Amino acid sequence: MRQFRVLVVDDEERILSFLSSKLKVSGYEVIIASNGVDALEQVQAQEPDLMVLDIMMPRMDGFETLKELRSFSSVPVIVLSAKGSNAEKVKGLDLGADDYLSKPFSPDELVARIEAVRRRLAPAESRKFHEQLSLGEMTIDFKKRLVIVRGEEVRLTRIEWLLLSELARNVGRVMLYDDLLTLIWGTEYRDDVQILRTWISRLRNKVESDPENPTLIRTIPKTGYMIDQPFA
Repeated sequence: MRQFRVLVVDDEERILSFLSSKLKVSGYEVIIASNGVDALEQVQAQEPDLMVLDIMMPRMDGFETLKELRSFSSVPVIVLSAKGSNAEKVKGLDLGADDYLSKPFSPDELVARIEAVRRRLAPAESRKFHEQLSLGEMTIDFKKRLVIVRGEEVRLTRIEWLLLSELARNVGRVMLYDDLLTLIWGTEYRDDVQILRTWISRLRNKVESDPENPTLIRTIPKTGYMIDQPFA
């Protein structure tokens, strides 16, 4: 079995060298890129398991890179940026990042974030259903990992699929914020409600007929989310 492969993208050679050394010592295979264009080429050529992506880069910044990446790949992405504002964090998550780490950061924290992504990847298969579930205009095929809405297949990212799966397997039950955060992201994220709200919004945009007035994924104020439609 090959090592978990991490692509590190940063225009500063010092940071590339430091992170590469740290991640190799931590047991990862590491490949590097110094700009977004090279990063996209590396994703296609090397098929990394995860990307660590800086935002402030020449040629193509991290946000542009992430937007282009999501047109052809669902590889997990941890964004690194000196811009630590909530607006920048939400922008990164909305473009499809799985996590966001503000500079300066501890390399041990980065390793912990990578490990959290690995944990999310590993159990995903074991939580699949071997049946179909119909909810209003949406049908979920857990075995094939397909979502059909109003007769059309909807492509979900890994995080969106995991969220929908957890809500669907608990139809009629309120899923608390911290339960969903722990199940999808890990215990270290159980208080990060903003990241959950961002991903629920992305999911609603794909499966709800009117995302501004959702009828499938209900918000339970200050508590959590639920799907309360019965099995078809």
